[in-house]
Formats: sequence, structure tokens, C-alpha cells
Amino acid sequence: MKSFKYLAMTTMLGSAIFLAACGGEEEEATNGTDGEATDVETSENEDAESDTSGEDGEMEGQVTGDGSSTVAPIMEAIVEEYAGAQPGVQVSSGVSGTGGGFEKFIAGETAFSNASRPIKDEEAAGLEEAGIEYTEVELGYDGLSVVVNSENDWVDHLTVEELKAMWVEDGEEKTWADIREGWPEEPIEYYSPGTDSGTYDYWNEVILEDEDIVRSATLSEDDNVLVQGVLGSPNAIGYFGYAYYLENQDTLKVVPIDNGDGPVEPNNETIESGEYAPLSRPLFTYVSNAEIGENPAAADFITFAIENAGDLAEAVGYVRAPQDVYDEDMETIESLK
Repeated sequence: MKSFKYLAMTTMLGSAIFLAACGGEEEEATNGTDGEATDVETSENEDAESDTSGEDGEMEGQVTGDGSSTVAPIMEAIVEEYAGAQPGVQVSSGVSGTGGGFEKFIAGETAFSNASRPIKDEEAAGLEEAGIEYTEVELGYDGLSVVVNSENDWVDHLTVEELKAMWVEDGEEKTWADIREGWPEEPIEYYSPGTDSGTYDYWNEVILEDEDIVRSATLSEDDNVLVQGVLGSPNAIGYFGYAYYLENQDTLKVVPIDNGDGPVEPNNETIESGEYAPLSRPLFTYVSNAEIGENPAAADFITFAIENAGDLAEAVGYVRAPQDVYDEDMETIESLK
């Protein structure tokens, strides 16, 4: 993946403190949608100095990141695996959402920023103004999963057009019967990631098409709130990342989506192939080029992340990217060291 200069993008879900070793000042952050880890602590990197090796040759240093809750399960897995390889390096990754993560990245507070969507033009402009050059690293693929309560026995699939009719605000309270004839005349209850979430941004792009989301929707940066909301009512519907659906597949019902070629359910094969369109998407982390060049610990951690992203993405319920994507990312990172 090439480096940009701003000329213009677990099963481990229960924990959201991503530390490769204990230490550093920590500040609590809320879950960003994308949906997928709850309370998180991040470490201020003001005191982070150029990483050095300890007396025994072991690498030491500090690396701080933030961003998407959808990417969080992958990054948490990477951080935990890295702890075993480099226990002398303190790595923390907060979960304030894709947008919140980019705000910290632009402010120079983080070395990497996890994102469940490509970087926006205004975010790239903010980084350019701050003099921060970056590299986009692809970690894997996700399929936004539309879910309903397990007691919902009428929805067997939804078309993209029905999703838009359901989720776009039109000034009227909508019932299931308004979406398809024969469905119950019961008001629909909506649960959506918050507006700081890259998952919301992606949904806005491909489903809402920049129109207003229904006013009655419950928005939360914490995907576990969305899960509990859908679990609480047979008339509820929500969406979040594929890994969060897998974590709750015994209690929630996933809805196949028909984009014109017939209903397709999200799984590893349909997400990787793109058959689960338009709700398949890549997941990223954005890396500060200066951190890679000047902070050996950051360079080592990101190298480890790229080497292991495919396996760990699949381990926590996502889909690996093609190997040539990882190879290209690695080549770029090596050129920055």
C-alpha cells in the first residue's frame, strides 16, 4: 500500500485494554462503533521517547494508537501476541471510533490510527497541515452484519432498497408492514453505531446515501449496547461488524442481503470474494511515517502487525486480505525505516 503525503483512507472482544506491557499513563475512552470493544484505556505518548534496546538487547519503548472499534479485535489480538515477542515495548490502543482516532492522529498523540473506512479528505488535509505524513496499512476485511432478534420469524432477507427505505428518515414512524407487505404492523426499533464510527460512515455511504438516519435510532459508540438493544426486542434491527455478529450468533439472527443477485449471508467466503456487496469493506490502520523512521519500537510493532494481521484477523472473526496486499504494505514500511 503506498505512502500518502496528503495530496488530496476474538474472541478477544471482552477486553479493550490493548497493552503489550503494563505501564504508561492511561485514559479511559469509549467504544467507537465500528462496534467491538467496550471501555478502553489509552496511553498519552507525550513522554514516549525514541525506543532503545535494554541492557540485555531486548527492545524497549512505547507505541500508542487509537481508533475504530471494528478494527479493535484485530489490533487487540496483534498487541497481545506482540507482548510475548517484545515484552519491553509498551503498546496501547484506544477505541474512540474511526473519527475520534483520526482526531488524535492529527493532533500527534498517536503513532497509528485504526479505521474501518478510508481516510476522509478533510482528515488528510488536517494531517497535511500538521505536517504528518502517513501510510495506509490494510489489516483484513469485514462484512457489516445486519441483525434482528432471534424471535423475529418474518425477515428472511432484505434488499438494499428495503434497507434504505427502512433506515432513512422520512418524517413518519415506520412499521415492519411498511417495508414489506405481510410483515407485522409493529414499529421498527433501530440500533446503529454512533456518528464517530467508521461503520456508521460506511453505512451512510452505501445505504443511507448521505440522507438522514431515522431520528428514532439509538446510536452508540459501544457495539455491545447495540447487541443488547437488539436482544431486548423482537421488533429491533441493528448492524455492526462481522466479528461482533459471530460473537453473538447464538442469540442474534443475521439477515441475508440481496443486492440484485439474490440474498447473500456474510461469511468468510462471501466477504473475501466481494459477493456480500455492498456491505463488504477493508479494515485499516494508518501509520505515522515519522514514527516508523524515528521510533524503532513503532517500526517493529507495525512490521509485526503486518506479518500477523491475516492470521489474527481470521482468529477473531474477520477475513484476511490477499497476501500481495500485506507484501506491498511491508515493502512500504521497510522503506520508511
